[in-house]
Amino acid sequence: MAEVAAYRAVGTLYNALMTGLVISLVSRRGGDTAREYIFRHFRRQHLDKFLPGLQKLGIAGEKDAPACALYHYHSNALGGVKTGYLRESDTKAWVRYPPPRWMWKGTAIAAVPHDVSAAFLHAWHGHNGTSLKNTGLGFVCTGMTVDGKPGLEGYYYDYGRPLKEEERVRFAYDEEMPRIDWKTQPKLETANWPEERRLRTFRSYAMGYVQTMLPVLQDQLGPKDAATEMGRVARLVGLQFHEETARDLDLPTDVETGDLDSARLFARWLSAILAAEGEEIVTEEKDGAVVVRMEGWKLARELQLADPLAGFDAWNELWLGAAGAHDRFLKVETSRSYGDKGWQAAWRIAPR
Repeated sequence: MAEVAAYRAVGTLYNALMTGLVISLVSRRGGDTAREYIFRHFRRQHLDKFLPGLQKLGIAGEKDAPACALYHYHSNALGGVKTGYLRESDTKAWVRYPPPRWMWKGTAIAAVPHDVSAAFLHAWHGHNGTSLKNTGLGFVCTGMTVDGKPGLEGYYYDYGRPLKEEERVRFAYDEEMPRIDWKTQPKLETANWPEERRLRTFRSYAMGYVQTMLPVLQDQLGPKDAATEMGRVARLVGLQFHEETARDLDLPTDVETGDLDSARLFARWLSAILAAEGEEIVTEEKDGAVVVRMEGWKLARELQLADPLAGFDAWNELWLGAAGAHDRFLKVETSRSYGDKGWQAAWRIAPR
């Protein structure tokens, strides 16, 4: 089904955008900048999602340590990320993310420093106790994949005493998560969902990363530098992943005819991807070109962006990169506006 493939494509593109951005920050702006970005990103996600998520998953009544481990186990499973769980007691519960890591897909993991990966734990896992008003709850990391361990793993532990800031996350690589039986892991009703529904959730999971990425990066780097950094990565991701996603949608790749038929094909790809995000899309032919119109920009509807237009332009580089990979002899012109009536955007795709 084309719709199912489009959901998968959205998840693939935005997964790559998140990974690529972090790698770009590491290589171009240094580990400190990348670490700060990861911390800001996941602290924001934690504050937005953790406590409501406990309620939605039906685990708010669990003891704190098992509830935290179960939250990560179930929420990641909903996003298509393989995760393991083990409850040792009311005060100790394990969670494990085996390879391959969703976040550092493919060979990108080789470029992620220890401190950058650890920032994720400090931002989220180490703050769970604070959010739960349990100052004695901490997280012990017993391995990270970026350090060559067979997965990111660790356990939540309730020490029964107030913890200092530096105690909320500690590393103990001499410990190891006990063996688990994958067949008896806890299951939500989602285990029986059809593929389309699971892929819609995977899409939303990946979109959530981009929705956090836009405001966090603008706050950290400023709108201009954020647009430059994200736009560069987005264009590369579009160039690199268009072929994979187009093939999944049963569309041709490397067309290079530079004609109206080629413009129609790219418009089909772009329309399918944007519609799978939940955007309202209309396609028409006008004056020898194909025009894809978008009413509103739902991806950013609830975001507070320091510079909305700069955020849009950075995001748009993803589609411009994909157009270049599809047919380098096409011309794509983007128009966009933002005002009292919300967003209006259009892509005019034509031979050049």
